[in-house]
Amino acid sequence: MAGEQKPSCNLLEQFILLAKGTSGSALTTLISQVLEAPGVYVFGELLELPNVQELAEGPNAAYFQLLNLFAYGTYPDYVGSNHLHRTSEPAHLNGDTFWCEANKDNLPELTGAQKNKLKHLTIVSLAARMKCIPYSVLLKDLDMRNLRELEDLIIEAVYTDIIQGKLDQRNQVLEVDFCIGRDIQKKDISNIMKTLQEWCDGCEAVLLGIEQQVLRANQYKENHHRTQQQVETEVPISSSS
Repeated sequence: MAGEQKPSCNLLEQFILLAKGTSGSALTTLISQVLEAPGVYVFGELLELPNVQELAEGPNAAYFQLLNLFAYGTYPDYVGSNHLHRTSEPAHLNGDTFWCEANKDNLPELTGAQKNKLKHLTIVSLAARMKCIPYSVLLKDLDMRNLRELEDLIIEAVYTDIIQGKLDQRNQVLEVDFCIGRDIQKKDISNIMKTLQEWCDGCEAVLLGIEQQVLRANQYKENHHRTQQQVETEVPISSSS
């Protein structure tokens, strides 16, 4: 749709270039701008910058946690209703920063645009796990009560091209056809590799099955051709007798 904002890699690159030479309050301001910028839905490259990593140990740690939230978390993490994460401080291992629980009580207050973006990202996370998302799940995770507002939010997400799908209002589900990928933590890579290996194994099994079917088809064709030749050879002999 003309005039709608699309996910933008170029805009993120501009923010990364600006962030490389920034520190202190100027860096936290830039982080706030990134989280509010239309079309920017991935933040891993920004998080990996050394000066951004340094925020985790200083007085501006809340902004580092906020950026972590947008990279890896969801709206339930923000409002404190997701209890999957138990640590209260960022954890570091082998250069990787792992997502930790950080809710709105110890994070900078979100603007309306930032809150909407975090809800969009939450829809993406749900879409990555479920192809049919019940409205009840969306309402719960997005902390919403109004169906019309929920549908408007989903339509916004569709127009930004972060998901594709359709609303089934009769059955009250969002049917997902596509969603963008979110930032990946190093600790998730092994699971991704396992999934890809399982997919490759499945492809090999399907290919083997196809090859066996082709072999059987060729054998059937060869047998049929041999039988036909035999019949054609025997028919004249029968006629002459």
